[in-house]
Amino acid sequence: QVQLVESGGGLVQAGGSLRLSCAASGRTISSYSMGWFRQAPGKEREFVAVISWSVGSTYYSDSVKGRFTISRDNAKNTVYLQMNSLKPEETAVYYCAASRRSFGSSWYASTGFYDYWGQGTQVTVSS
Repeated sequence: QVQLVESGGGLVQAGGSLRLSCAASGRTISSYSMGWFRQAPGKEREFVAVISWSVGSTYYSDSVKGRFTISRDNAKNTVYLQMNSLKPEETAVYYCAASRRSFGSSWYASTGFYDYWGQGTQVTVSS
């Protein structure tokens, strides 16, 4: 199985940037699609971005497209989420997730698509 550990969260002013990292161990992430979700207090866990294992295709929530970038470094077994122009409403715990499933067989924006989850890292955007 895969163990995932997020890092890079913190306090940032509105309009600022953060880069989150998700370090994987146990298995190489080259065989997994890797996603990012976020969950604000009292809210449901929300899809943010995903990168496929096959050809590196990326997909984003409409709310973050153009501002966030997901990438992977297979040599470091790490996936990243670069977040620019952050907004206060994006304050949340951000979670990394890994999936062995095919994009064609299930919905990558659903939490049920993913097999493994990290512990989360807090991102707070001040206004």
